[in-house]
Amino acid sequence: MNPTLFDGVLTLSALLLAGAVLAAGVRIVRGPAAADRVIALDMLGLIGVAAAGLAALVADAPAFVDIALGVALVGFLATVAFAGFIARAARPTGEGRP
Repeated sequence: MNPTLFDGVLTLSALLLAGAVLAAGVRIVRGPAAADRVIALDMLGLIGVAAAGLAALVADAPAFVDIALGVALVGFLATVAFAGFIARAARPTGEGRP
């Protein structure tokens, strides 16, 4: 592949990732519901994975792929925890249940 074209694709990818971070940041601030904020946080985690993959390409260092895997696993666990918290908060409290 042409090195100039490859550099252009990497630059475009970085700009698109920056735009995605801005869009997710707006959704985190504006909400309107907790579920919207959780989805935006999950999106930031996925953008972090994409950024680590992009860094692996730019730096030609495959160690960034391991970082991307770690960020993806932590993001998944955080999303599951947030979903459980939201589900527990939305559950009505009954008199018969502790």
